[in-house]
Amino acid sequence: MKANLISSSPEETLRIGKELGQVLEPGMVVLLSGELGSGKTVFTKGLALGLGIADPDLITSPSFIIMNIYPARVPIYHIDLYRIDDLRGLENTGLEEYLGGDGIAVVEWGERLPRSYLPESWIKIVFEMTGAEDRSITISGPARFVPKRLQNTGQ
Repeated sequence: MKANLISSSPEETLRIGKELGQVLEPGMVVLLSGELGSGKTVFTKGLALGLGIADPDLITSPSFIIMNIYPARVPIYHIDLYRIDDLRGLENTGLEEYLGGDGIAVVEWGERLPRSYLPESWIKIVFEMTGAEDRSITISGPARFVPKRLQNTGQ
């Protein structure tokens, strides 16, 4: 399943993330790709809201520490691979313990994650800046994890 969406504001990106977060199940991995400032962390805040996090302001980009863990209806493992240049940088992180486990793993710069690290259930989301606040958001993965409203309208 593939959904091509347009967001005209950070609030809309947050809402799309929230809708997706409401349908995710434990063990899912969400790979986020897009240039700096394209909306990956805002989208992650929305996912966290959809997963029931009490305070979305807790969500910050973990660029310097690689991973943050947030409490929600299932744990959220927010991983940022921006500073990982090669596979050797991943080998000693223990990252594989958080992929496909009891929570939802959200991986910024997901294109840097080797396929061998991925469980069966994963979604790829690509953000493209098309204007000052406009974003093209492409979600691909199993249809059951793309909210029906987003599938039907193609927004």
